[in-house]
Amino acid sequence: QVQLVENGGGLVQPGGSLRLSCAASGFAFSISGMSWYRQAPGKARELVAGISRDGSSIGYADSVKGRFTISRDNARATMYLQMNYLKPEDTAVYYCRTGWRAATGHWGQGTQVTVSS
Repeated sequence: QVQLVENGGGLVQPGGSLRLSCAASGFAFSISGMSWYRQAPGKARELVAGISRDGSSIGYADSVKGRFTISRDNARATMYLQMNYLKPEDTAVYYCRTGWRAATGHWGQGTQVTVSS
């Protein structure tokens, strides 16, 4: 059974940083592309970043380029999202998902990120 567990969300001031993690189990993590999405209140879920199975290919939404960094540790079956220079508009529930550039995938339960002074 596929399980994705996100951690690391919280309340942070504008300009601050957070590091999200996604611990994966129940599938072959090392051969799966992975991605981070987010959903703000009243808005559609959007792709934030994706990473290929070996980390050699990475992509970001324009809104987070230069501020967020996606990475993975296949030995630990864990994916990360380092978020720097956070803005109020980054406030959302952040989800990890199996697959990148794929039509379907499994979702984690999400972790809330709130950027506010």
